[in-house]
Amino acid sequence: MEKVPMTAEGYRVLDEQLKQLKQVERPSVIAAISEAREHGDLSENAEYHAAKERQGWIEGSIADIEDKLSRAQVIDVSKLSGNQVKFGATVTFVDEDTEEEGVYQIVGEHEADVKLGKISIASPIARALISKEVGDVVEVNTPGGVKAYEILKVEWK
Repeated sequence: MEKVPMTAEGYRVLDEQLKQLKQVERPSVIAAISEAREHGDLSENAEYHAAKERQGWIEGSIADIEDKLSRAQVIDVSKLSGNQVKFGATVTFVDEDTEEEGVYQIVGEHEADVKLGKISIASPIARALISKEVGDVVEVNTPGGVKAYEILKVEWK
């Protein structure tokens, strides 16, 4: 089984989502199905079909999250250090063409959220940054062409 790397924060968020689905969403949809059944003919009962569809989505989400948690390789970023970019590092870099700076933390795939400054370990830019150090220049193939970034700082937060 392939391990799923994630930060301790990412693990906590997934665990909270799982609890929400099991303790709130699942009982709620079961109640909605029961109520819809009381309305009679199920073949033309839109509420029943919507509740059953929602139940399928909830059960699928629960199975997906449980799978990720069971294969989780939790990495405590606060215990990492060094100048080399690795999983969990927060990297500051500058686009050599535009002089625009970027700051991103490299996290697990399910944790990635560019708006929050978190990019997936599987993203092209993260793959290019891994194993590099401050001062190194990396080239990344983007939809707009090849971009060159110079690494300015590697931090462990």
